[in-house]
Amino acid sequence: MTEISANKTDCQSGVIAEANSDALFITYNLAPNADIARLKQLLAQVPVLAKSLGQTLAETVSQSGAATELHVTVAVGEQAWEIFEADERPAELLPFPQQQREQLTAPSTPVDLLLHIRSNRHDMNHEMAARLHALFAAHLELVEQVHGFRYLDSRDMTGFVDGTENPQGDDRADVAVVAEGRFAGGSYIHLQRYEHDLLRWNQLVVKQQEDIIGRTKAENIEYPGADKASFAHTKRTSLKDAAGKSIEILRHSMPYGDLTKRGLLFASFGASAVPFTKMLESMFHGEEEGGAYDKLLDYTAAVTGQSFFAPGLALLESWKQS
Repeated sequence: MTEISANKTDCQSGVIAEANSDALFITYNLAPNADIARLKQLLAQVPVLAKSLGQTLAETVSQSGAATELHVTVAVGEQAWEIFEADERPAELLPFPQQQREQLTAPSTPVDLLLHIRSNRHDMNHEMAARLHALFAAHLELVEQVHGFRYLDSRDMTGFVDGTENPQGDDRADVAVVAEGRFAGGSYIHLQRYEHDLLRWNQLVVKQQEDIIGRTKAENIEYPGADKASFAHTKRTSLKDAAGKSIEILRHSMPYGDLTKRGLLFASFGASAVPFTKMLESMFHGEEEGGAYDKLLDYTAAVTGQSFFAPGLALLESWKQS
């Protein structure tokens, strides 16, 4: 197959679009009697369906233009990839890099499909999800549905601003989208749902919390590097490669919660799977096995861990011929 190069128009819109205030993260497994050829055809229609619904809702809601921010990203789980594309798989689409350090864990809980639906209105996300769920009903079984939402001024439930280091502008595509080859336009996605122990976290004084994060809480000012403890979250996740260049991912993480459970749905999008893996390993083991771990892990626990690949538009379009 001819090698192609990708730009920001070659990926599903939800991969690099700017952040929204509301999102649904919906995971599925294949139903026992799923018709894969038909399912691929249906998945290929999702970008057009999302655009059409967004335009329709834009005409019916009072907040002009709000519905145009509707995005849906379709991604296939690592274990299911060969079912959809038997000939070849993205080179870095590997099982979720589960971690273990004494009582701390980042488990692998694989699923077959992800729908990431986001906009600035929960009602639009719900309507899109309901329509797609009905469309896929004969082929998929629901695993989990998580409603993420913007909390205060883009803060995590811990009270700290989240996603400060996200790439901006054209850098978003550079970081998140595969640029060349068979899978140009695609993106590696890693998903984790963290549950926070806010009762214990809120017993800490603010300075203790700030030292664990490596930022001030109210002003969102990052500590100078020399003032960060080796266990600080921003120390453990702000990494550089051998050439001294920052290792980056594009985060689409969002807080979630109800009256019993609150946490963060962490979503990493990348042109490579390596940056996320290095960050997760650093959180658990520091610079090397046995180094300082991210002390934030004492107050939050990952309960899911999944690897996906979101096909580029060209590959998704080809599924219409299945």
